[in-house]
Amino acid sequence: MQFTTPLKSNSIKIMLIGSGELGKEVVIEANRLGIETIAVDSYNNAPAQLVANKSYAINMKDEEELLELIRREKPTYILPEIEALSIEALVKAEKEGFHVIPNADAVKKTMHRKNIREFAAVDLGVKTSNYVFVKDYAGLCDAIEHIGIPCVVKPVMSSSGHGQSVVKSKEDIQNAWEIAKEARGDASELIVEEFIKFDYEITLLTVRNEEETIFCEPIGHIQEDGDYVLSWQPMAMSEIALKKAQDIAKKVTDGLGGRGLFGVEFFVKGDEVYFSELSPRPHDTGMVTLITQSQSEFALHVRAILGLPLDYIFYGSGASGAYKSSVESVSPTFNIPKKSFSKNSFVRVFGKPNSHKGRRMAVALVLDEVQSAKKKAREIVLSISE
Repeated sequence: MQFTTPLKSNSIKIMLIGSGELGKEVVIEANRLGIETIAVDSYNNAPAQLVANKSYAINMKDEEELLELIRREKPTYILPEIEALSIEALVKAEKEGFHVIPNADAVKKTMHRKNIREFAAVDLGVKTSNYVFVKDYAGLCDAIEHIGIPCVVKPVMSSSGHGQSVVKSKEDIQNAWEIAKEARGDASELIVEEFIKFDYEITLLTVRNEEETIFCEPIGHIQEDGDYVLSWQPMAMSEIALKKAQDIAKKVTDGLGGRGLFGVEFFVKGDEVYFSELSPRPHDTGMVTLITQSQSEFALHVRAILGLPLDYIFYGSGASGAYKSSVESVSPTFNIPKKSFSKNSFVRVFGKPNSHKGRRMAVALVLDEVQSAKKKAREIVLSISE
């Protein structure tokens, strides 16, 4: 393959639409290969913008504004990294010959829970929990009565678990409605899902291009308020369950097509596996691969996009813990104990320009036996102060 140098007339260009902490790592990996990187977000100094060759702050939901920027910069590859964008702009860009990762139709399906759920359950016949889509409060009440309590309520489009809640009693319904409606993204319609009494949930990072599909070791994770707080790799699971998850992940990603890394989420109960959701890009729970693999999920994403081999070495088990801010600040400062940086642990600070309560600002990474790694990752997170 031929490589180039950034900021030249013949440069290979990657444009990120959404430039958070995951996009930052993608930019770093692309930079290492001499790829010109362009980071786009709705505000200035987003994490990926701090390391990209070029950056722009625009209204990513504005079709014409986003399309105008794409036409002006002429990226080789367009990487949607967030749900809050104009899918119509990506569809038009693809028709004009731009390469959307994995492709515009896959983005349209996966960034909307209704689309991906119906694609997986109806079109592909993949096993999922029972679900109902609703548009108003009366419909929500009826759906919950049909699905049963407990159940999960989510907006059809949101990121990082925003707007998601578990209804454990009838008294929770009003609160679930309000939480979903206040979420960033599209809350014009909600999904009510059967609460699977699962043993655990996993993310199966699935990487594909036109030549091959590979799977990373399964990642276990814990969520609070719909957002990941701890992940570890590998998640111990039966060979039967792992094979089922891999088969489903391949079926769904083959159906979507295109290149790149997909974060495919499953609920697992015994040997039974239920498809939950899918992100057509690196996954927050996959930050653990920054320490467990020779090629992180971000490096594998870039490799898949460029059509490079997808081989990597799994160094060993590890864990990641998300640090969330507890303060409001326009000049975030973090006190991180020196012992957090050891031969088998370190912290990555994302560099977000301001903090607010609950905002993810850093991640602790530990390479060790799973239980020890989880314990140390938690300890590091708890030791950080602002």
